[in-house]
Amino acid sequence: MNYHAYEFAHALISPMRLAAQGLKMQMQIPFNPWAATPVGKSIAAAIDVFEGVTRRYGKPEWDIENTQIDGTTVPINIKTVRHKPFCNLIHFEKEEVAGVDRKDPIVLIVAPMSGHYATLLRGTVEAMLPEHDVYITDWIDARDVPVTDGRFDLDDYIDYVIDFISHLGDRTHVLAVCQPAVPVLAAAAVMAGNDSPYQPMSMTLMGGPIDTRRNPTVVNKLAEEKTTDWFENHVISLVPFPNAGFMRRVYPGFVQLTGFMTMNLERHTKAHFELFDNLVKGDCDSVQQHRTFYEEYLAVMDLTAEFYLQTVTTVFQTHALPKGEMMHRGQLVDCSKIRRTALLTVEGEKDDISGRGQTEAAHDLCTNLSLDDKFHYVQPGVGHYGVFNGRRWRTEIEPRIRDFIRTTEFRRDRGASKLINGTTLEEAAVNGEINAYQSLQDDDHDIPEWDRADITDMKHR
Repeated sequence: MNYHAYEFAHALISPMRLAAQGLKMQMQIPFNPWAATPVGKSIAAAIDVFEGVTRRYGKPEWDIENTQIDGTTVPINIKTVRHKPFCNLIHFEKEEVAGVDRKDPIVLIVAPMSGHYATLLRGTVEAMLPEHDVYITDWIDARDVPVTDGRFDLDDYIDYVIDFISHLGDRTHVLAVCQPAVPVLAAAAVMAGNDSPYQPMSMTLMGGPIDTRRNPTVVNKLAEEKTTDWFENHVISLVPFPNAGFMRRVYPGFVQLTGFMTMNLERHTKAHFELFDNLVKGDCDSVQQHRTFYEEYLAVMDLTAEFYLQTVTTVFQTHALPKGEMMHRGQLVDCSKIRRTALLTVEGEKDDISGRGQTEAAHDLCTNLSLDDKFHYVQPGVGHYGVFNGRRWRTEIEPRIRDFIRTTEFRRDRGASKLINGTTLEEAAVNGEINAYQSLQDDDHDIPEWDRADITDMKHR
């Protein structure tokens, strides 16, 4: 019913929007004597704000045409390399530059499926492009997916992540932003438990709710205070006709957006008052900055009801993953199985969505990862959005991720994953087989010096 009321309100307000746009055009005609007056400018500005607040925002474009590599402009071709009913795997393919043979690390960015489109990570992608071969999960609005394509829940999300990693190969580095931190960690654990040959080299979890019992935020507390039945009865709706997903049960994007807006209502209200003032003054730069942000922020998508409800229950209410109780297709998600995938967690000091320590909790779960493969970083002075976008993301966080990825590849390629008698050095350390390697060293087998050093180091741990 809420969804139908929302659609009806949009239809009802359409004539008002058309009339307002006509009046705005009249106020901006140079020959109109009122156009240059404070009254005329105020009327035009008020209509502009009204139009921006009431219109429906579609999926934004990526608008990434090139990147800069060593001072050279390199064109970018955006291609869909894998299509599934609820997600496309997008590749930001860099055109070849004459005389340059680059073998950049493969990075799969898993975008959040929490209301906004993957384009919210445009800044994340742009910062990664110069030195990485970037792919991203481009989730599809559930209202556009016919019910004949079946359901989609948290287990399906994990399957999608596993499928995309397997498609890209065993040299893939995964970067999860916010919500997908849980399914990405679960996917890595499932792949490790199944001894998949395509286990990712590394995973970076950024501002994700691994354990929401740590420093719970307003979002976390709301999810715990209400029952799953309450969420199902109050926020789940059927997609109305004539959308392609007609009759699909969804958590509407506009409901999610309402929640985000009310959390910081004073700030958003102030931003729109400032927009009005800047329109009257003719401050084009400030107006453009406002529009750029809100055209992305106000563009929302629907989530399938089963995915939303299962996520609320598993992540925010039962805390199944940190308790070691999370199941995937009847299989226990055991993060202690992860031994070959290096881990980096990143948090924002002022994050009011995922509190401090919630992402770091992943380290306590990956008990069999070497200390050399576990890193944690807290970025001072940033909130949730600043973890993956903005100046500090570009200048302080992304360089650390870049170094982490390069270091992991270097260690793996130079021998940390080199096989001796069919067993890696890490596996030898975990399985207590250092003595066997020591005997190989004592017998003067052909082991490189850096392998000898690693073996010695492991023996003394």
